Amino acid sequence: MTTQLHKLKSPNLLRASLKLGAACLTAVALSFAPSIGFAQKKVLSVDEAVELGIQNSNALKLSQARINEAVERFNQAKEGRLPKASASLMFNHAEILTNEFRLPGSAEPIRLPSRANAYIGSASIEQLIFAGNKLKYATESTSLLTQISKLDADKQKEDIVYGIVNSCYNLYRIQQSQKVIQQNLQAVDKQLQQAQQFFSQGIVTKNDVLRFQLQRNNIELTAIDLESNRNIVNFNLDILLGLPQTTELEITSFRNVTEGNQSFSTMVDTAVTRRVELRETEIQSKLADNAIKDLKADYLPTLGVGANLYYIDPSSNPFPSNKSVLAPASVAASLSWSIDKFWTNKSRIAEAKIKKDEVDISRRLTEDNIRTEVNRDYQNYIKSLNRIKILESSIAQAQENDRILESKYRNNIASVTDRIDAETQLYQSLINLELAKADAGLAYYTLLKSTGTLTSK
Repeated sequence: MTTQLHKLKSPNLLRASLKLGAACLTAVALSFAPSIGFAQKKVLSVDEAVELGIQNSNALKLSQARINEAVERFNQAKEGRLPKASASLMFNHAEILTNEFRLPGSAEPIRLPSRANAYIGSASIEQLIFAGNKLKYATESTSLLTQISKLDADKQKEDIVYGIVNSCYNLYRIQQSQKVIQQNLQAVDKQLQQAQQFFSQGIVTKNDVLRFQLQRNNIELTAIDLESNRNIVNFNLDILLGLPQTTELEITSFRNVTEGNQSFSTMVDTAVTRRVELRETEIQSKLADNAIKDLKADYLPTLGVGANLYYIDPSSNPFPSNKSVLAPASVAASLSWSIDKFWTNKSRIAEAKIKKDEVDISRRLTEDNIRTEVNRDYQNYIKSLNRIKILESSIAQAQENDRILESKYRNNIASVTDRIDAETQLYQSLINLELAKADAGLAYYTLLKSTGTLTSK
């Protein structure tokens, strides 16, 4: 009997043992398995994100390459002032088919060798002494173009930094909203559980329970939208920072923005001094001046000096010793003057002056636009700070209203609609406050950008 029972129980016991062993193996495998396929999480402050983005930005690397190219063009312009020198050596072999040649009226013919060799060499050096300062203006213009390339790189860097900051604040806004939504879901679950308990006791109707369930569904829909937006912003920020595209970012350590001590007029003056656009127009104005000077330089003569040495050896030995080498040397100075420039350059100079006026007008227009931009961003920043103060006071009111209606609903004095409205208003106020704080932070960075101090902070 015992043997039969053992035989009956053994298969069940074996299967149970196998299931338990498999479960243990699975748990061990999961505990030691690498986190392949799971998103890597990274916590960053805004300053860390900016530093990482600058370090990995391909756009900034391209800007640096353009700066290096402009520097080399400047070096080429400087090298144009150096003297020009050249040297050449040529070997010539001639086969003379006719060995005798008779001049008309000559009694004796001239006898020539059947072949002849010759070495012909030359060396020269030239130095431009004066060309109306055209080389000087070319060097200055190339230097100014190099400065513009550096300013373009600064502008590129500023745009990248602002794009990173903007993305960080967008991600932060979504994450903070998700936290409030999660708190809202917990509170609604608690209310739903209470409503179901009241319904079982006959205190509330089924419709009250359904209203809480509908409210929860609406909150879940909002949570789905937020998660979708978070994934999009997170992915774009990964690209900006040069991180793996599966990295989940969490932005912390935002700068506490409060109204600074600088006045509006000080900010405008700072913008006029620091903005890259105005500094570029100043350099472009200098470039226009140089273009006019370069055209006027055509009115002046050109002076140059040079020296030439020739080597002629009609033998097969390039280093003869029988004084059969001719080596004439010459020194020369040249002076030239294009007089026609006095009547052919007038229109070109007039055109260059018009371009100079256009640059000056463009600078004044840019300055007006910058002043308008600073004023707009300053007003938005002040508005965002005032909005935070109002929302902080409204949250206190919403919390008190929610507490009162919760008490009334418990005592069956307030309706479920009033209870849900009060709770929705409270959590909407909490979300609005977080969004307002993020908006204020972004408005602060936008003001820094409009004053030209974003990358110096």
